[in-house]
Amino acid sequence: MPRSACAQGFLPECPEFFARLYSASRNIMNSIYRLIPDWATMPLKVWGSLVFISVFIFAPTLSFDFVNWDDPAYIWHNELIRSWSPSNLFDIATQTVTRNYAPITVFSFLMDFTVWQMNPFGYHATSLVLHTLNGLLVFALVRQLTNDSRIAWLTAALFLVHPVQIETVAWISSRKGLLSGAFMLAALCFRLKKDLQTEDEGCYIAMLTAALLSKALAVVLPPIVLLYDVLVRREKLSSAVPRQFIPGLLSLLLLLYTMGAQNSITGGIRGHLSLSLAHIMAIDVTILTRYVRMLFWPSDLCVLYDPPTSGIALPVILGLAGWGAIAFEAYRRRNDRPMLFWMMATWFLLLFPVLNFFRITTLMNDRYLYLPCIVVFGLVSSGIVRTHDWLAEGSRQLAFRSFSSRGIQVFSIVAVITAAVATRSHLPVWQNSESLWRHAMQHVPQLAIVHIQSAYHLHDSGRVREAIAVLRSAQETCEADALDRERMARTIAIWSDELTRVASRD
Repeated sequence: MPRSACAQGFLPECPEFFARLYSASRNIMNSIYRLIPDWATMPLKVWGSLVFISVFIFAPTLSFDFVNWDDPAYIWHNELIRSWSPSNLFDIATQTVTRNYAPITVFSFLMDFTVWQMNPFGYHATSLVLHTLNGLLVFALVRQLTNDSRIAWLTAALFLVHPVQIETVAWISSRKGLLSGAFMLAALCFRLKKDLQTEDEGCYIAMLTAALLSKALAVVLPPIVLLYDVLVRREKLSSAVPRQFIPGLLSLLLLLYTMGAQNSITGGIRGHLSLSLAHIMAIDVTILTRYVRMLFWPSDLCVLYDPPTSGIALPVILGLAGWGAIAFEAYRRRNDRPMLFWMMATWFLLLFPVLNFFRITTLMNDRYLYLPCIVVFGLVSSGIVRTHDWLAEGSRQLAFRSFSSRGIQVFSIVAVITAAVATRSHLPVWQNSESLWRHAMQHVPQLAIVHIQSAYHLHDSGRVREAIAVLRSAQETCEADALDRERMARTIAIWSDELTRVASRD
């Protein structure tokens, strides 16, 4: 029996191979094209208004500078973004940056550097485009889940303009959140279709893979999809779990690789790293409550926070009571309101990786709410629209119906405008390193890392004496741990020698 062409290694003579490759590619493209009708039915005033408000609110970021908070590692001193050589591309695909394995994120910086070099305008423009795209994906996803364009638009508008999004959009190093968010939202758009097809599963896995390679946070996507299949689609667990085997395996492999890279505890805040798991869980209760408050009343936003870790018994008790009541009600109504229960579970799953069950050097950050806020805004928007519909259906008087409809519309617009005004007010904080750390020193002066980063900026600006003075003041006023005290003492010594050498030359 003659050996086949494939066995001999001659792929050009193997029509079966190319037929299967063509078939797989066609199925994926067909799945993508199936989204086009959904987008085509989106009125110009809908997506046009979303694009406009996103660009209008965040356009000032195009004139912002880099900041010395991870930007040096990702941009200034990152040799990986300076060459398209095969060896460098291999390094991008295999190496970690700032303890994160995110090759697609680093590759996006390579593309930015190729075009813009060290001009921050281009990097900020890319971030703005990604955030705007994510807003449109939020609209598409929410409309797909609710079959209501009003809920979808208000959710997407709040997502685009809310002040809590500033850190993700204005901070260049938060690109990984924008990229992973885009791929996660696209993955959900494919996977949560009502008429799910086999090619949609393939696109979901492809988008999940891209999200995982942008930021490890995407590991929560398979359990979110699994819960949707069980709770909303009413599938049996025995049939739903196997469908998440490949996505779960990809997530597990990425998680293990990323955890292996977490071998440094420099930067950030470390006081909580020695606390017990029970103590961390108690702190998490207060942080979750504070996150919700930030979404409704976004005051005192900051690049770093110092949430209390002691003397919090009463807030923890009240928080447990509140969250317990919400969870109980959602669980009790899981059969008649499965979407509500799924949204509550999604909120928690999206935040789970940053609640310090796996220890990281920050307890809370604005950027952690980039995707979870969609759940809250979706619930609020749904409540507003449902209230409008209830009032309209319950009234027999046409005048009252018109009044209630106008009132809900005005309330929605006022909510979006209020969030937008707050965002434009806080946005200048991220203009450059000086404005960022000046604001942080006003809000959390007790954190040594804030003084250290401020001193670094002063030193890089040639104001060495001021930088040393900031560190010496921090040594006296901040309750710094041993690592930060050693870091400050060493830095003061190096900069003092630098001043001595300059003085001797003069």
